[in-house]
Amino acid sequence: MTDPKVSIILRSYNEGWALKETLPALAAQNYNNWELIVVDSGSTDGSVDMIRKARPTHFEQIAARDYNPSRVMNRGMTLSQSNYCLFLNADATPQGPNWMRELSTALHDPQVAACFGRQVPRPGCKAVYACDYDRCFGPNRESKNWYHFFSMVSSGIRKDIWEKRGFLEKLQYAEDHEYTWWARSQGYKVVYVEHAVVMHSHNYTPEQAYKRSFGDARALAASWDKSPLRFNPVQTFLGWANDTRRDFAFCLKTNRLTELPHAAKIRWQQRRGILDGFKEGWRHYRILQNENPGYK
Repeated sequence: MTDPKVSIILRSYNEGWALKETLPALAAQNYNNWELIVVDSGSTDGSVDMIRKARPTHFEQIAARDYNPSRVMNRGMTLSQSNYCLFLNADATPQGPNWMRELSTALHDPQVAACFGRQVPRPGCKAVYACDYDRCFGPNRESKNWYHFFSMVSSGIRKDIWEKRGFLEKLQYAEDHEYTWWARSQGYKVVYVEHAVVMHSHNYTPEQAYKRSFGDARALAASWDKSPLRFNPVQTFLGWANDTRRDFAFCLKTNRLTELPHAAKIRWQQRRGILDGFKEGWRHYRILQNENPGYK
């Protein structure tokens, strides 16, 4: 029996260092009926040549300044010829030949709007971020008990459900969180596919950690359905203390205690970013838009 067609939607930007592993890993999958759709944000590192050699069905390039994740993902979904669309970041390398089959099979259930796979950190990943990957994707992952968790890095979206309401292009961060939150509110399922594994991680600087947390929290305000007062300086400090406690336990378990000061610094920047970002997002999406319906 022929496997149903799958669309792979890959976003890239100057990630040739990873594409030299990611593209061959796709070619080695034990799944033959698939197409590759690539949107590149103006790469200048030679990765464009690598992508062209992979012979994607669609290859579009945009200027880096024009990148909006929701718009790019909506474009990929529009171009796809399959109801089963898998998203993969250029720097997320499938581990083993079953990645494509595992994720696409999860989407065969018409009630599954989205799925996401396991991520393992790359060698050299700092302890503070390795701890996060363990909490989100490890064998005893805490994320299964969180109110909501999703990662677009290695994931799948059913096109027939997406067609009812795509990714919100007013968001520059956390668009995947918002979309899957919406899907769950409509009664659809969002599932974790443990055996679809990719290698992926980032060692963000303190400044980058702040910026990312700010952006995610700003976007979160657009769909937050609880009291905004939960984001306050006291909770920020308590959250930082709890983060540092977990990092201490992780560093002790993995014999990386020398990295604890770095972890504490990163966590403080993340917590500051969350507080500042949510406050700005609440002002933008709730206060200004309510006062000025035409405001964007």
